[in-house]
Amino acid sequence: MTSRTVVTGLGVVAPTGADTASYWRATLAGHTAIDHISRFDATRYPVRFAGEVRGADPAGQIDSRVLVQTDRWTHLALLAAGEAVAAAALETLGKGSFDIGVTTAAGAGGVTFGQREIQALWSQGPGHVGPYQSIAWFYAASTGQISIANGFRGPCAVLSSESAGGLDAIALSRRTIRRGTPVQLCGGTEAPLSPYGLVCQMQSGLLSESHDAASAYLPFGRSASGFAPGEGGAVLVMEELAHARERGAPALAEITGHAAAFTAGQPPHPEDGDGWARTSDALAFAITRALADARIGPSEVDVVFADGIGVRNADRAEVAALHAALGAHASTVPITVPKAGIGRACSGAAPLDVAT
Repeated sequence: MTSRTVVTGLGVVAPTGADTASYWRATLAGHTAIDHISRFDATRYPVRFAGEVRGADPAGQIDSRVLVQTDRWTHLALLAAGEAVAAAALETLGKGSFDIGVTTAAGAGGVTFGQREIQALWSQGPGHVGPYQSIAWFYAASTGQISIANGFRGPCAVLSSESAGGLDAIALSRRTIRRGTPVQLCGGTEAPLSPYGLVCQMQSGLLSESHDAASAYLPFGRSASGFAPGEGGAVLVMEELAHARERGAPALAEITGHAAAFTAGQPPHPEDGDGWARTSDALAFAITRALADARIGPSEVDVVFADGIGVRNADRAEVAALHAALGAHASTVPITVPKAGIGRACSGAAPLDVAT
């Protein structure tokens, strides 16, 4: 084992494209998908705009028995995983492989499924709550369904660490590969756009209440007023380099560094200057450690995919962290926030950034 980890397959399901090629074309063209929420009547809510995945067709690609047992977030994960598996030609390794594991991240879980069952409970009684409620909402549902659908029997896991979850899933997969399992599917998707899911997100005070789609999500902008929520995400096939070479799988990229940090406090509200300062310190620490893990210097960074919350104090904190970690290079390196055109999909956002 070389202990080098490469990406050999991608699967994307996003508001601007329900597959990798469509999403990439829309990204290059600068298309945006932030629009009125259509999954339910949002006119009574202060948050009116989001990035919805409109072009995906789970019914045409997922077993009908699985569809009724699972939430939309898992449907999107299965679609992304199916594309990633095909792109990496993992079918050639055969069903039942102990050499392939699955690690996904989830922040919201099955809130759309849960919304329906809660409404049935309160309007009709407990006898009308379906038997799959106990598993459809659960954070591990996507990991389990991807593993079952593809016959992957290697180490599997699920992580729930909010927006960092997708990156943590990639990091855990890299460690799993270094410990001897040559292939991991990893990433995350989200589908939090139900009344219950939206209200839960609104409690942070960070969501945009703009009534204009064009100004609903403006990270680092002077008129930034919060972020627009989103759904979708990405799944990556990560593989030990020698294993990929042996089976002739081209490497799209190499995962060379990762680090994480925590502020040890409640997530800051928009006006919490001290809270965002702590966040800035933690982010600068994580960036510095990730560069050290990758054994590269700040000047070797070609582009930054920023978090870009779209709240002034948060954006200032991120800029300060980049300057602290990258030094003078922070003033010249390109910085991008693709989420501005598709919404923030919690744990699905970071894998989508990595895929991009």
